[in-house]
Formats: sequence, structure tokens, C-alpha cells
Amino acid sequence: MSSPPDGPDELEGTEQPFVSHLVELRDRLIRALVAVGVCFGVLMLWPGPGQLYDLLAAPLVANLPKGATLIATNVISPFIVPLKITLMSAFIVALPVVLYQVWAFVAPGLYTHEKKLVLPLVISSTLLFIAGIAFCYFFVFGQVFRFIQDFAPKSITAAPDIEAYLSFVLTMFIAFGAAFEVPVVVVVLARMNIVSIEKLKQFRSYFIVLAFIVAAVITPPDIVSQLALAIPMCLLYEVGIWAAQVFIKRTQAPAQEKENSPTP
Repeated sequence: MSSPPDGPDELEGTEQPFVSHLVELRDRLIRALVAVGVCFGVLMLWPGPGQLYDLLAAPLVANLPKGATLIATNVISPFIVPLKITLMSAFIVALPVVLYQVWAFVAPGLYTHEKKLVLPLVISSTLLFIAGIAFCYFFVFGQVFRFIQDFAPKSITAAPDIEAYLSFVLTMFIAFGAAFEVPVVVVVLARMNIVSIEKLKQFRSYFIVLAFIVAAVITPPDIVSQLALAIPMCLLYEVGIWAAQVFIKRTQAPAQEKENSPTP
């Protein structure tokens, strides 16, 4: 039988911090879920699941032929689909609280200069994602549905299924929300020294082609929605390059600031 080592145990004292991190993670997750649950309860009372679905379907209904409505091909769809929309809305409303819990969990392990980077990125990514959803709802949907109805033969009476419409809406919301995150991705790549600012500028022409390819794959096969996704992505790429220069300058570590500062 081998004798225990004379030196201190390398794992001594590491179990308790690990457990405390798990406990804190659990508490943060519970708070995030409670925030979503509270928003879900409030939205269930006002304006209610039915009104939320009517609001979501308004861009499509406004462009349907007179007298046409959405249909439900599943027996429980009129009950399940509005609940799904209410839960989705509750998550969007509670998103600032959810992201704050993520930030509060990781912040103690970051340096001061890293905190200067993370917090603005969390806030900006939230605002950009919501802006992408709003842009899709208020502008893209109306243009796309109008284009489809103008293109459709007069002998066809449109009667979309509510579950299919929800799936379409979620796909578009995620696509535009993610596309509006382009500046955040550019800033992170530049700040972590994965890609330099000069390389990002040189990649500009390739990104334009890539943006149109992504728009053609994700959006419906109509020129309106493809342009509505590709053009903002190209503009946001330029915004990301500008923001990356600002962030790199203002979030340097103290040692980097001394190295980069001009000598007297």
C-alpha cells in the first residue's frame, strides 16, 4: 500500500468553489425562468393569447383577399398556437433580465477591461436582435405578403394554416434577429485578434456576396425579402467595422495601453 504524498493535495479547496458556482448558476437560471414566467402570466391576462396571435397575424391578414382568414387544420391548434406565441413574447420581454443573469454570473471572473467589452456587447446584442425582429414585422412582412398576393393567380384563394404561419414567422424572426447581430460578431472577431480590421475591410466585397447567398437560402424565394435581409447585413457589416475600432481602443488591457501609448 502506497503512502499518501507529503505535499499538499492539489485538489484541496477546489470542491467547495465548484459547488458554490453550481449553486449560483442554479439560482441565476431560476431567476431567469421566474422572469419569463411572470411575463408569461402578465401576457396571459393582458392582452391575452388570442390578441397576441391576432397582432402577429395582422400583416398577413391585411394582405389576404377580402373575406379570407387563417385556418386551423389541427383540432388543438387554436389552443396551442396562441400559447406558443405568448411564451415567445414572454421570453422577448424578459430577455433583458435573462441576459443580466448571464452577465452577473460571468462578471466576477472577468478583468476590468473585459467587463468594459462584455456589458456593452450584451446590451447591444439584445437591442440588435429586437431591432431585427421589429424590422421584419413592421417592414418585411407587409412587403412580402403584398408581393405574394399580387403574384398569385386570381383563381387561388389563400387560406394559410396557423401552425404553418407560426413556423414561418419564427424562422423569419430568428433569421433577421441573427442577421442584425453582424456588428457584434465583427467586434468580437476583431477584439479577440482573430481577424484584423484591415482583413475585415478587405473581406467587404466577399461579405456582400455571402450576405446575398444567406438571404437567398433563408428567406422565401422572392426578391423583396432577399433584398430586405441582404442590404441591412451589408450596412451592419460596415457598422461593425467602425464599432470594432472604437471597442479595441477603449477596451485594451492596462499593459496594452502602456505598450500602445506613444513615448514622450
